Amino acid sequence: MARGAGRAKKLGTLFSGLLECGAFCGIIFGWASLVYVLKSLGYFGQWCESSAILNPNGTLYPDCSGQDEQFSLVFTIGSFMNNFMTLPMGYVFDRFGTAVARLIAISLYTGGTLLVAFSTPDLAVLLFPAMSMLSVGGILLILTNMQVGNLFGKYRSIIITLYNGAFDSSSAIFLIIKVLHEHGLSLRAMFFFMAACSAWHLLRTIFLMPRMHIPYPLPPAYNYG
Repeated sequence: MARGAGRAKKLGTLFSGLLECGAFCGIIFGWASLVYVLKSLGYFGQWCESSAILNPNGTLYPDCSGQDEQFSLVFTIGSFMNNFMTLPMGYVFDRFGTAVARLIAISLYTGGTLLVAFSTPDLAVLLFPAMSMLSVGGILLILTNMQVGNLFGKYRSIIITLYNGAFDSSSAIFLIIKVLHEHGLSLRAMFFFMAACSAWHLLRTIFLMPRMHIPYPLPPAYNYG
């Protein structure tokens, strides 16, 4: 008689999913922390007007409202894509299953992190597609993780709530990047590391996630991965 997935495998799926949602899925909502790093590196610096403005203390400083508008536009487009692409990404997930959806999400996420890693103040425009790719990849990852609650029967709603909370908590990742940058780590190295984490996403897709979907209610001796 076929044996279903054991408790250890289910818990591995649960906790690795929490880590995935908490460290990767909603990082764009920590954008304000990353802006400090990008400003210190001179991104969109050409939008600062050379004409100085006199503040009430009598000190001259450049007008960088144009730079701020560019950073705001990056976030606006990225957060819009996060919500707008939920429907088409949900269709992809329902139509093609978990494996295909996660491979698309991993590709988008890897591409987004590499674009940030290879961006420079002269190529700051790369932030526009990068944040959109990170946003869409993240929402697709959390969509595939919501079904993990089906493995735990009456605790299903609790698991889904935990994953939603982890998604919101991932905004702290850019704050961590800001702190590490202040301690000497380069932005490029940190985003290369995040891109390398896609190997972990891939391994989780192969061993700890189903090819299609986790059914509910869970049939006897159900296995996956």
